[in-house]
Amino acid sequence: MINNYPHRTGKKALQITDKAGKPLASADVTIRQKDSKEKFGCAGFESIQVINGMLEGDDKVHAEKRVEKMLEIFNFLTLPFYWGRFEPERGKPITDVTLKAAKWLCEKGKLVKGHPLCWHTVCADWLLEFSDAEILKIQIERIWRDVSEFKGYIDTWDVINEVVIMPIFDRYDNAVTRICKAEGQVGLVKKLFDEARRANPNATLLINDFDMSTDYSDLVAKLLDAGVCIDAIGLQSHMHQGCWKPEKTHEILERFSKFGLPLHFTEINLVSGDIMPAHIVDLNDFIPDHWPSNPEGEQRQAQELKAFFELLYEYPLVEAFTYWSFSDGGWLNAPAGLMTKDARVKPSYDALYELIMNKWRTPEMKTKTDENGYVEIFGFYGTYEASYDGGSMEFEI
Repeated sequence: MINNYPHRTGKKALQITDKAGKPLASADVTIRQKDSKEKFGCAGFESIQVINGMLEGDDKVHAEKRVEKMLEIFNFLTLPFYWGRFEPERGKPITDVTLKAAKWLCEKGKLVKGHPLCWHTVCADWLLEFSDAEILKIQIERIWRDVSEFKGYIDTWDVINEVVIMPIFDRYDNAVTRICKAEGQVGLVKKLFDEARRANPNATLLINDFDMSTDYSDLVAKLLDAGVCIDAIGLQSHMHQGCWKPEKTHEILERFSKFGLPLHFTEINLVSGDIMPAHIVDLNDFIPDHWPSNPEGEQRQAQELKAFFELLYEYPLVEAFTYWSFSDGGWLNAPAGLMTKDARVKPSYDALYELIMNKWRTPEMKTKTDENGYVEIFGFYGTYEASYDGGSMEFEI
């Protein structure tokens, strides 16, 4: 099975030595993979409530179970930085509770991403009293503050979200659309990326969008031509109206792979209930009174999610796979979770567990060192532990 993924696997010649540095010949060694190089993740918003003790009763019990199951499978968690919620009153951001969650996740060995630093939706209403120039200045200050304060715990950021529609967004007035109109898409993105880079030179900085048309790929080309240092391209895939056909997925992957940048599928969602009607243009317009999961939908969700992840895994440039709604009732109150609100595990969770923890992970192996203390390991890229009589060591492939 490992041989089926040459772009995800490699070899390692590892020398086992004693404490004095002397090679151990003919030593029994157990090799176990600890984590994957690929970023398998989800939105970890609920961890903030759990870690900060914000819940009680059944809500607390169910949320704790969901977070526990989340950590069993995922190594990459996204935390929310929607400006209107993160800083509902100017000068009073919820840094403390978010940073506590980020630190806790890092202590668990997880990589944490912040989402997003700039977005026209869920924007802070108090910005509207300022001029365009003042809004831009405050936006840049916000980037400096959050990227700097979370450095070392969050070093991956969606710098700007959904910029394709940003300058023409007309559902309601907001400060970010104003400055995008004033600066232009390329001008605004360049300024924000430059400032985020200065605040944390080692950060991984993403542009992220739901628009998978050529409008987005054309914009990425313009940004790169303008010298914007994009580290990875974020591709959303909220598939509430049904899973993308393989032809569509391949076309998107081929088109964005041409940039040669890592691709992050940042917001993968599939429903386990009735599919949203096809005539809905803006997914936000579908507001049913009740949208339950059902057994048939749960089986469909599991099968389609497995096939979608497997297709993405075939592409070498796809390095992050983030399932968005870990539990039902998230965005749009959709039944898109891998678990239900009462913490029941769905077949989709089991399907991803099988892929991430079994199919795409090197099986534990027992071997012996040669006369010079070497063992050769072939396996999936990631971190490993070698255990032997008298010690253990970690290494990477």
